[in-house]
Amino acid sequence: MKFRSNLLKVARVSVALALAAITIGAYTASAATTQDQAVNEQALNKKVHHALVMNPWYGVFDNITYQLNGTQVVLSGQVVLPATKSDAEKSVQHVAGVTEVVDNIQVLPVSNFDNQIRRAEFRRIFSGDTLGRYAMGAVPSIHIIVNNGNVTLEGTVMNQMDANIARIRANEVPGVFSVTNNLHIG
Repeated sequence: MKFRSNLLKVARVSVALALAAITIGAYTASAATTQDQAVNEQALNKKVHHALVMNPWYGVFDNITYQLNGTQVVLSGQVVLPATKSDAEKSVQHVAGVTEVVDNIQVLPVSNFDNQIRRAEFRRIFSGDTLGRYAMGAVPSIHIIVNNGNVTLEGTVMNQMDANIARIRANEVPGVFSVTNNLHIG
C-alpha cells in the first residue's frame, strides 16, 4: 500500500512538472512570436516606405501616407498625377510580406490656377537661406498640397520656427484662399 501511495505521489509530481514545462514552453513561444512580429512589422514598414519614396513621380506637390494593419497597407494622401497614384499602389503590392493594398489616395483636380499657386508656393517657401535646405533631395521634407486654391503644408521640419516661417511664406502667395500647416517637428 505504501508503495502504491508513493507511486501516486510521483505520478502527480511528474504530471505537475510536465504541465509546468508545457506552460513555460508556450509562454516562451508566444513571447518569441510577439518579438518576431514586431521585428517583421518594422521591416515591412521600412520596405513600404522605401517603395513609396522611390516612386519616380512622387514629388514636392504630392503627399502619400500609409498605415500598416498587419500585412495590409492602407494608402492615403493627395497626388497631382494619376500615374503617381497607380505607381504607389503597384510598388507597395510588390513588397514582400504585403498581402493587400487599399488605395485611398486622392488625385487632385487638374487646374491651371492651382498649378500657378504650386509654382509660386515653391518659390516663396524654399527661397532664402532658412527653408532652402528642405527642398534638397529627391523627395523634399516639406510637401505643398494645393486643392482649389487651398494650400496644405505636410511633412517634417527641424523646429517650430521653421514651421512658422513656412506657414507665413505660404500665406504671402497671391490667390491662396487658406493655408493649413500640418508640418511636424522631427
